[in-house]
Amino acid sequence: MCRNCGLWSRRGFLGAAAAGVAWAAAAPAPAAGIGPEQALARLKAGNQKYLAGPQLCVADVAKARAAVAGAQSPFATVLACADSRAAPELVFGGLGPGELFVCRNAGNLVDTDVLGTIEYGAEHLHSPLIVVLGHQRCGAVAAACDVVAKDAKLPGSIGKMVAKIVPAARAVQGRQGDFVANAVRENARRNALAIRENSEIVAGLEKAGELKIAYAVFDLDTGAVDILG
Repeated sequence: MCRNCGLWSRRGFLGAAAAGVAWAAAAPAPAAGIGPEQALARLKAGNQKYLAGPQLCVADVAKARAAVAGAQSPFATVLACADSRAAPELVFGGLGPGELFVCRNAGNLVDTDVLGTIEYGAEHLHSPLIVVLGHQRCGAVAAACDVVAKDAKLPGSIGKMVAKIVPAARAVQGRQGDFVANAVRENARRNALAIRENSEIVAGLEKAGELKIAYAVFDLDTGAVDILG
């Protein structure tokens, strides 16, 4: 760690995070009025920073928190999997308080609560970008593939949750390539589509050019995010 500014390498930061160390990115809070394409470019640049071995600053956490304590203006909304290896704030370059509006559940699924949260981010917080972020080797998607290919039975609410992913798995069964990887992409695509189809608020903002919806897949091995649509 840098003695002057508290900068950590990615390895050092992840070790600290595991120990519960509070952190914030050195970047300022997102500016108001950023457009959908600018927001998407910012996420792409953040992921490149992550791939290059970012230096994540933990020195200014109090300052960063104070800057957004009264109001928030996140430049993107991300629906991501609950997988502990796929934290959006890290994946997109070590973002701090106030920069991303994040929803997470196993399988990055759209339900009523998630859709309401996304609508709040779009309509009230004016977040101009929504990204559904799937990831490599997603356990929930792999379970759905097992249901399709092996007639697997899953207990309790896990089975009900995975059942929502099964249509995506069925749609790509037999397609060339890895079954789970194909299903991860299809599941992200379908949930991005579900946001548009089930929210008049989001659809209206998108039609007006004030908002963009995209889906993407995070590669656990390389750290790269592939934005697919």
